[in-house]
Amino acid sequence: MSEAKVYSASTMAVRTALTLFLFVVLFTGLLAGAYQWTRPAIETSLAEEKMAFINEVLPASSYDNDLLSDTLELAPEPELGQKMPSKVYRARKAGQPAALVLEAVAPDGYAGDIRLVLGITASGDVTGVRVVQHKETPGLGDYIEPRKDKNKANPWIGQFTGLNYPGVPDGEWRVKKDQGRFDFHAGATVTPRAVVKAVHKAVRYAMAHQNELFAQEAEK
Repeated sequence: MSEAKVYSASTMAVRTALTLFLFVVLFTGLLAGAYQWTRPAIETSLAEEKMAFINEVLPASSYDNDLLSDTLELAPEPELGQKMPSKVYRARKAGQPAALVLEAVAPDGYAGDIRLVLGITASGDVTGVRVVQHKETPGLGDYIEPRKDKNKANPWIGQFTGLNYPGVPDGEWRVKKDQGRFDFHAGATVTPRAVVKAVHKAVRYAMAHQNELFAQEAEK
């Protein structure tokens, strides 16, 4: 091969590499620009989604702080059923502790983990519980989720709302089949049993640690 042909081939290779490099730089820049442009909308959407769940378990009238800014990240906590870090949201009114919103997991559902979010006031009143993720059998164990519960007037999960932890003996935090106080649907005992157990442990954890949870510096 002549020197001219070698030079031509080498020049073509350099040009091709340079073109690919410029394309990668341009494409990366476009992606970065698109991300920066859509980031505020994405963050707003995520915040709205979080607040939607929080508003289901904690009345907005019970606090006056920015709940999404007053948070802590908890290390994996067995009492909350967590194998990964989780968040706790701290509600305050006039600067005073009002309530905690916790993420918890029932690890012993019929089909696996049942993820929960719950609110509890500083005096131990459960303000609400919601299931945010589960794999329970459709039409059998999924009544733990209000929108799938056929009893729209009094969904099963509503039994927790208004309970005062100090006022309910530990022995009553069971389904009625186990001599507790909570109703269940025939043929689907495992699911509600797991949820009741998880809520009990989470409420007990919140009451035992609320002083230190409220005292810690908020997550940056």
